[in-house]
Amino acid sequence: MDLLWYSRHRRSGGTDSFAEWEVAGDVESWDDAPAPGRMGHKLLALAGHEPPVERAAVITNAMHWGYGTAWAAAYAVLARRRRWWAGPAFGAFVWGSDYVVLPLAGIYEPIWRYDVPALAGDLSAHVVYGVVTDAALRVLARDA
Repeated sequence: MDLLWYSRHRRSGGTDSFAEWEVAGDVESWDDAPAPGRMGHKLLALAGHEPPVERAAVITNAMHWGYGTAWAAAYAVLARRRRWWAGPAFGAFVWGSDYVVLPLAGIYEPIWRYDVPALAGDLSAHVVYGVVTDAALRVLARDA
């Protein structure tokens, strides 16, 4: 999924290396943090911890990778016998859940405020995530 987003970034004129693009850098305020960092900040605040903004990059990266890994682990446990369409459906499910949870958390706008090309681009990236996750689990199951 991130490789697809990165290729889109490069095609639109971005010049960052993959490492520079992938790993969140310095953030001036929590409002400027990417969505995973803002969600991590909110969760930590709910738990009674107010992390300093200097931790935004670490929290952003941990949330980003942890979120994707947690969804993949849940899929691995819950979807043992899968049809060919399970991977794309899984990616679409994760995409849809993001547009429920993140607006409720005040991080995204409600889904109807986004234009169709933005939603389609985000959905297609999540479908790629689902397909690749499913394929990786199928390969790992063969080796087990």
